Amino acid sequence: MHKKAKAYLAEIKRERLFPASEKGFTMLELLIAITLLALIVGITMGAMRIGSRSVTAAEKRMDVQERFRTVISIIDAQIQSQVPLTYDEQGNKLYYFRSEGKALRFCTNYSIWGGQKGYVIVDYKVDRDDTGREVLYAGEQTPGVEGRRETRLLDAADISFEYFHKDLTEEQGKWSDYLSPGTSIPEKIRIRIMQGTRRFSLMFPVRVGGEIVQVEGGTPVSTATTQNMKNIRPQSK
Repeated sequence: MHKKAKAYLAEIKRERLFPASEKGFTMLELLIAITLLALIVGITMGAMRIGSRSVTAAEKRMDVQERFRTVISIIDAQIQSQVPLTYDEQGNKLYYFRSEGKALRFCTNYSIWGGQKGYVIVDYKVDRDDTGREVLYAGEQTPGVEGRRETRLLDAADISFEYFHKDLTEEQGKWSDYLSPGTSIPEKIRIRIMQGTRRFSLMFPVRVGGEIVQVEGGTPVSTATTQNMKNIRPQSK
């Protein structure tokens, strides 16, 4: 009996010293622990998703910027390699050059596709797609040869062309979105682009330019700064 009393007292003393270790977690404590764990997991997953989206968005912006730089480099190279090639139409000599606000045509010896040899007629045109955005396309064709290639260059909220030209009778030139077909080549070409809320313009100087003057009773003469290209022959680049 004495031994049982001692054991009972020892058990009561141990429960007083270590009550939690014997009783374990209560239901409330377990629910709190599970809730905290769920919150930690949710916050971690959310941070990972935000980080992943940020990386994807940054990569997309870099791709867009890189493509934009490449397109501008191509346009600059083609304009700088422009050739004042002419053709005869009803006894008149005309440039291949055509200029409008949403379209541009000229002859160049720089092809987008690289493998193209000789001179090509390049056409830039701006069309609106199904989303309402404007898209700049480029097409190339070799003079006198069937077959045409076309590619999409870039898209924006608004794209347009402008041309700086000075008439023979003018001291100062002016910018315009249209020039008389086939009779002149501007000194500069400007592309206006609107991306989101940003609007900017890019200007490209033209190395060859001038105006064809039709002489009454004679043959057309070119006042271009370079020699008339009527007898030009395609050459390898």
